[in-house]
Amino acid sequence: MRIGIAGAGLLGRLLAFELSALGHEVHVHDPAPGPQPPCGASPRAAAWSAAGMLSPFAEIETGDERLARWGLRSMERWQALVPRLPHVLPVGLGPHAGEQGGCHGAPPGGGARAVDFRREGSLLLAHREDLGSARRLLSVMAARLPGTHRPAQPLDREALARLEPAVHGPAHAWLLPGEGQIHPVEALEALYRGGCAQGVRWHWASPVRRVDPGTLWLDAAGECRRHDLVFDVRGLGARPQCPVRGVRGEVFWLHAPGVALRRPLRLLHPRWRVYLVPRPGDGVVVGATEIESEDLSPVSVRSALGLLSAAYSAVPALAEARIVHSETNLRPALPDNLPALHVESGLVRINGLFRHGWLLAPALVEEALQCCELLSCAEQSSSDVPDKEVA
Repeated sequence: MRIGIAGAGLLGRLLAFELSALGHEVHVHDPAPGPQPPCGASPRAAAWSAAGMLSPFAEIETGDERLARWGLRSMERWQALVPRLPHVLPVGLGPHAGEQGGCHGAPPGGGARAVDFRREGSLLLAHREDLGSARRLLSVMAARLPGTHRPAQPLDREALARLEPAVHGPAHAWLLPGEGQIHPVEALEALYRGGCAQGVRWHWASPVRRVDPGTLWLDAAGECRRHDLVFDVRGLGARPQCPVRGVRGEVFWLHAPGVALRRPLRLLHPRWRVYLVPRPGDGVVVGATEIESEDLSPVSVRSALGLLSAAYSAVPALAEARIVHSETNLRPALPDNLPALHVESGLVRINGLFRHGWLLAPALVEEALQCCELLSCAEQSSSDVPDKEVA
């Protein structure tokens, strides 16, 4: 089957990798000049800026049972997918580090290795004054999680010190087993290289202005590409066909030698959902704001003070960490802040993954392929598959 994909972010690369592995002829169109993110303030796919925290339990606060089901399924899909991906050179602390002519940073030593993926759980942390918020979140998790999942395990000070000696300050902590993290930059590079090895044809500097069943309309006047099936995964680029908006998020990359974190940390905060995610090479990613704006200007002083003060309050050793990079990007969100999967003859649209791109993408791709009857019975998951549309 000849398949066209509009968008080469996380969803586009996952689709290209999976569809080419099934033997289809896959063409991917994207406005980016190449497979690496552009430097500076140029627009880039939201996936490049993410920390890669995989939190199906904690993120249920912002979704529903479907989000939890997709998130849990994605954890299994990542576990199975990462070993299939080609090895990549480890990258530094920012999305351009390690690239020839990159904007900042340098790759740590060592040759190519598997994409950094860990599933050692995460920690939920709360200062004494935020205990009420923590209890509300734990109550929501208990009410919305499917089946018998009850992941939160309270930790006393001794247990916390054994798991994460660098954490000091928060009065309350819970371990969420089964959660994890993935390195977004490494994974995006590996998906691209894996797609190349399987014959995917990438069309860079090729924006798609409209997607109709079986047809990708390029920005060139009247130019189109016909396919047996097309996927629209353009994120914000899908406007005006999709009522998607951009939500500003800001993150920091820190270099913190000697600060040993084994798993992601989520700190309850009155203003934002603050997380700290360890990266190879003594890195820590701190994020993220959530601002209803499509402003892509640099990180604000208010955001810098709020995020970094919160991180320091949980891990005081970060006081001597160095800020090597800060970044602003836009998350694609629909009016209800939930993802949408639409399937009709010759066309699939996936959009609105908002803050959950890395958590939900593998499960949504799998479900889309099931809806299109592109997976064999042996490859299908046990989850329920809608006949036509998930919104």
